[in-house]
Amino acid sequence: MTLRITFVFLLALSVSIRAEAARTTAPPNIIFIMMDEWGYFESSAMGHPILDTPNIDQIAKEGMRFPQFLAGANVCAPTRSTLMTGKHLGHTTVRLNGGGAGLRAEDVTIAEILKERGYATGGFGKWGIGDVGTSGVPEKHGFDTFFGYYHQVHAHSYYPRYLIRNSEKVTLPGNTGDPYIGETFAHGLIHQEGLQFIRDHHDEPFFAYMPWTPPHGHWGMPKDDPAYIKYKDQEWDANVQRSEHDVQTYAAMVEMVDRQIGEVMQLLRDLEIDQNTIVFVSGDNGGQEYFQSEKYPHGFFAPNLNPNTGERFRGGKGNFYEGGLRIPFLVRWPGRIKPNSVSGYLGYFPDIMPTLAELAGTSPTPDTDGISIAPTLLGEDATGRVQEQHPYLYWEDRHSVAVRMGKWKAIQPNASAPFELYDLEKDIEETQDVSSQNPDVLDKMKALAGSAHETPVPGSVIDASLGFKGHHAP
Repeated sequence: MTLRITFVFLLALSVSIRAEAARTTAPPNIIFIMMDEWGYFESSAMGHPILDTPNIDQIAKEGMRFPQFLAGANVCAPTRSTLMTGKHLGHTTVRLNGGGAGLRAEDVTIAEILKERGYATGGFGKWGIGDVGTSGVPEKHGFDTFFGYYHQVHAHSYYPRYLIRNSEKVTLPGNTGDPYIGETFAHGLIHQEGLQFIRDHHDEPFFAYMPWTPPHGHWGMPKDDPAYIKYKDQEWDANVQRSEHDVQTYAAMVEMVDRQIGEVMQLLRDLEIDQNTIVFVSGDNGGQEYFQSEKYPHGFFAPNLNPNTGERFRGGKGNFYEGGLRIPFLVRWPGRIKPNSVSGYLGYFPDIMPTLAELAGTSPTPDTDGISIAPTLLGEDATGRVQEQHPYLYWEDRHSVAVRMGKWKAIQPNASAPFELYDLEKDIEETQDVSSQNPDVLDKMKALAGSAHETPVPGSVIDASLGFKGHHAP
């Protein structure tokens, strides 16, 4: 009898230990929030003199900030392609920003990898890498549901006639095609759908991809939004704007999204899943010099100008100088990521696929160009290995090429121009071309650029009649 009782006790203890181990090793929920054209310095945590972003600032305080985690591309669609496929611009499928270009059927995305691991997968916002009627639609690339814009030009308006859910049109009542006004604010619907997805799947592992459109596009938003009310009467001297109150609305959109990020974080606490949810918050490419004038040469909100030092990242969206690639990048996971920490890791969007795969307990595609940053996020002791580093990073578009190798940055700004070379440790503003003083370094980087490029193979258009026809099309 004593032996039987002892056996039952040990069996119960074993079950309890295994259950506790399963709980502690359960794959985390993953939320990836990406704001369109959100500038590197456009948060109060970075010292912005106007914009107030307490919820974003809190994520930075509770998590890790990456000053050198760079965009995968300098414009919208290609940067999303590098993020989803884990391949840099010399290998990923979508390398142009035309709007309707799509992934190939054989491309494997983060969502597909996580779905195979048992994750519920949802996307809410701007897809941009496969319009309806192409091989690149998200529901064919691992997403259980995707609600928002498929064609990236469709996402330029917050009052479209319709949005898309799994390739089906969802009509938005009262919208006429005017990009600034309407009855149904698209981003509000997208945000609410994202919250509902979290509620619906809070008791199982989920991947919520939130590539939100603000603050990019035509700046139209509800006039009763608290952020709009805060800024609508500001008398700002910004002369370059497309419509009345564009400048004020841009500020309001940044703060509206900050509030909505706060709502996501509060929902995690309410559902008691905060401790097992890793949250990423980032921009998608470098900031744009919106509302530029003689008085405001860096743009009214100066997304690439350090308000504390006066240093300015050169260029901006659309080129491969630092202003086109530097993005905000924050990661938070309570109890796993050291709070209020800053990492000097040099990486970019292709790293997201292997990172999320490792966090979920699975593997990325074998041909990824990315490196998992799990040792940086969780600590080398927790992961059992040191953080691997990139030998180089690579970008290309139709006109230009860039390579990053440690402190060195080589860039060919257009096809007819020579390569330039910058030492970013000494010259973050990229004002001193040192190519003539370092020919061996430049030759090595030019060789890397040549080897990194493969001829792109586009996705296919299956039925062009189903795609986006313009904002005024019915």
